[in-house]
Order: sequence, then C-alpha cells, then structure tokens
Amino acid sequence: MPQNKKEWNRRSFLGAAGLTVIGARLARGSQANSVVRVGLLGCGGRGTADATSMMVNAGARVTALGDLFDDQLERARKHFDELAEKQGVAGIDAGQIFSGPQAFEQIARSSEVDAVVIATPPYYHPQHLETVVDAGKHAYCEKPVAVDVPGTRRVLEIGKKAEGRVSLEVGFQIRQAPPFVELVKRIHAGAIGEISFGTAYYYCPFNQASHPDVPPAQWRLRNWLFDRVLSGDIIVEQNIHAIDICNWVLQGHPVKAVGTGGRRGRSEPGNVYGHCAVSYWYPNEVQVSFASKQFGKGAFDVSERFFGARGESQSPYSGPLGITGEENWTWAGSEKKQDGQFSAAGTFADNLAEADAEKHKSFIASITSGGFHNQVAAGVESSLSAMLGRTAMYTGREVTWEELVRSKETWEAKLDLEKLG
Repeated sequence: MPQNKKEWNRRSFLGAAGLTVIGARLARGSQANSVVRVGLLGCGGRGTADATSMMVNAGARVTALGDLFDDQLERARKHFDELAEKQGVAGIDAGQIFSGPQAFEQIARSSEVDAVVIATPPYYHPQHLETVVDAGKHAYCEKPVAVDVPGTRRVLEIGKKAEGRVSLEVGFQIRQAPPFVELVKRIHAGAIGEISFGTAYYYCPFNQASHPDVPPAQWRLRNWLFDRVLSGDIIVEQNIHAIDICNWVLQGHPVKAVGTGGRRGRSEPGNVYGHCAVSYWYPNEVQVSFASKQFGKGAFDVSERFFGARGESQSPYSGPLGITGEENWTWAGSEKKQDGQFSAAGTFADNLAEADAEKHKSFIASITSGGFHNQVAAGVESSLSAMLGRTAMYTGREVTWEELVRSKETWEAKLDLEKLG
C-alpha cells in the first residue's frame, strides 16, 4: 500500500468512540533481578506451554501456580517440579500453590512472583490482568484480552496504568516467528506491490469435551472453549491469530464486515459456532475474505494470502511460506508441508517452530533489561477486529468499526465461582 494511504492513525480509529489507546512502545524502567520468577494463573495446556517455554528458552523460573481446580494444579506442579529438577533448581513451594476463586488475587500478591502468565478463560482476562498490574507485577496475557467491547475499554485503562511501570505482553506469538517476520518485512517493503485483496482461513479439528459428569457450572469452566461467553466464540478466541496477521500485514484494522456462521457440524455440548465466513474491508477498499471451521476430524490448516500488482504472498502454519511474482522468495525449509496435528496447547512445528521461544525470550528480556513492553494497543485492536466479524455473523448485516466500538453490551457469565459443586 502507498505510504500516504497505509499510515492511518490507529489511535484515532480506536479513539473515535472513547477508546483511546496507549502507544505500543518500550518504556524504560529499573533493572530487574537476573532470574525472573513466574507465576502461572490457569494451568491448562496453553498456560503450561507458555510457562514451560519461559523456563526452557528464557531462563525464568516458575515459582507459583494458581487455578480453580486442584487436579489442574497437581498436574502442573508435577510437570514444573520435574522440569526444575532437570534444570537443577528448586521446585515450587507448597505455599505457592493457590487454589479456588481467590487464586488470581493470591498469586498477584505473592512476594515470590515477579511476573504472571494469565491463561484463564478470556472472560476473566480484564479482571485478572487488572489485579496483576495493580499488584505491580509484569503480565503475559493470553489472547483475546476481553470477550466484549466494554472489556477492551477496561484493558486500555489497565494498559495506561502499566505504562512505564511493568511489562504487559499479549500472546500473539506469531508476530515473532522468524518466517512471518521476514515475510511481512518484505511485503511492507513493496515486494508484492499495493495490496488489493486477501484471503485467510483457519481450519481445525477439535478435541471432545472433558469431565462429562461434573455439575453444569464446573463443566462450563473446564470446557470453556465450548462456551460462547467464557471464550468469546471461535472467531475471537482462536481465529484471532489469523485476523491479527491480517492486521499486521495491512498495518491497521478493518473498517466494516459482513458475515455468517453457525453450529452445524458440532456434536459436543456448548454454544460456540462450528464454522464462519466473514468478509472484512480494510481502508482503501481492501477486502479480506476469512473462513473458519472448528469441528470433526481432518487436517489442521491455517494460512493467509495477499495479492498485489507485483505478486502474492502466502503464510501457512505449515508448508511453503513466501512470495510468488516479481520478487520470488521462499523461507528456507518451509517448502514441504508437514502432516501436523492440531495442538490444543498452541505449540507447533514448521513455520511456527520458533514463535513461542522468541516471544517468551522477548518478554523475559523486557523485564530484566527494564525495557518494558506494553502491547495493549495491538491486543485490543485485534480483539476488536475479531469482535467486528463476530457481530456481523450474529446480526446477519454489515457492521462498521465505529458502530462496534460504541457498544455498551456487557457479556455476563452468570457463574458463582464459590458454588461450583
């Protein structure tokens, strides 16, 4: 895209309806301890993968665990104690295992924790993030940052409080996967010319629900991926990765969307969609066609393609990643597509093999160097972009960005965490 067209102001777009963002820049702070002590809040697959990577790839130590459920904590403690033994360091002290509804407050207050990985159901991200930041701890928050528009406003305010005080990172690790970094750099340098059109898809088989015999409230929390309010639905919780890459390539967010979707194909309980199709329009009438499915058996496949006058790009999770056209280029080693399976923990080989390691090294380094990250702006922008598509699907009509960001609709889980049975 030409320079004079592509650099619209992110702050003005989000700020049009009172959503003022802080800059996603580094703020200098004081030197931290050389070993960062990490607390993991939410001990499922993804949170465990994040914290493990911080230990293995970034030299951090996991010193505390928090979760609603004791069985989750027991599995995680066993895993991290075994990892600590291999590394020749102490395991997790029994006093740093926090269980139940107050676990998020207890881990945030712990004097044995410098940074907290927040990998709880997305519905709780604003509350948990605010508690961690208010306690003066660095935060690594998994995506999305919220499940509704008022939640994103709250996160923006949290980001303002964090600025210059602590690192606040959002889990879009693909932005640090070396093949994707190089591809986007080339696109922005003009390798495919002015982008006219794009496509993206996220096709995913899915695991069955767990704990079928627990009380309904507990079932919802243990299987939050199948719960629309707790997860944000598939486009906000999972597909957001592909949408975030579209925003990255196009250097902004969509201005309107139309879409459709439904549950056809799903067999497990719950109310999230099983498939969707959304047309996004970015500035300068650049249309991106997005499709998703999350059910059944079959291959796991995610990719984005962008088309310009000089060529086209493709960026699959697995398989040839590069540019075809006047500036042909392929990331070395990506030529052959691997037979990958869906990773419930979000860990992959192939083109994403280094994504987690690079992301987590960067987060820990931001703490030890005092060059604190604040990724709230991009985290909110991509969350809202996914919500734009979701709203278009739910309403069956065109929805604009300006309309979306004015929304005051607050999603309510209607769960009493003190009475889970």
